[in-house]
Amino acid sequence: MMITFTDIKNYPLVDAFIRLGNKYLGEMGFTEHGYRHLGVVTERIKTIMQALGSTEREIELAAIAAYLHDIGNVVNRVGHSQSSALLSFHILNDLGMPLEEISIIMAAVGNHDEASGTPVNRVAASLILADKSDVHRSRVRNPDLGTFDIHDRVNYAVEESALLVDGRERIITMELKIDINICPVMEYFEIFLTRMVLCRRAASFLRTQFRLLINDARLL
Repeated sequence: MMITFTDIKNYPLVDAFIRLGNKYLGEMGFTEHGYRHLGVVTERIKTIMQALGSTEREIELAAIAAYLHDIGNVVNRVGHSQSSALLSFHILNDLGMPLEEISIIMAAVGNHDEASGTPVNRVAASLILADKSDVHRSRVRNPDLGTFDIHDRVNYAVEESALLVDGRERIITMELKIDINICPVMEYFEIFLTRMVLCRRAASFLRTQFRLLINDARLL
């Protein structure tokens, strides 16, 4: 059965997991992982796949993976990528998606986190890049700047973030504008070095070059 992104977005169980998972993370002090984040990641993964010549169906599967990649937060933040993959299996299997397509999505969702992720297929590699590039102050939910931890500071310091894909030159660029009065560039690297390494591996899997620009200076 041809399951679409719209089918997933309108599925009540998916919506409940997204809403409640994001709420639970807020109780723990984590940044936003709700509709805004999922919207950004979905659009960016589609941009990556389109620019690199993917088929329409592969792009659709990528969008579905992007929308499902954080539903495991409803279980626990620890191991959330694996929880998300397992929950995705049950949802997609119940909807009648072919097992080959379920496997692609499960692998992508289960490998998007820097703690244990590996770019095992094109959707997985694209999801890593789309997800890790969403760094922005609008994701910070702590209203008290005086109590910010380093994760809050790093995210709050980012005034603009973009992911640029040059399909012809095969270059993927993460471009950030950071207020260095809130967070020095080195503090950004202290938190996100493992994420940037994973992004570079993901770009390599896609046979592209990964670049990181912060305040118009190329760092990778």
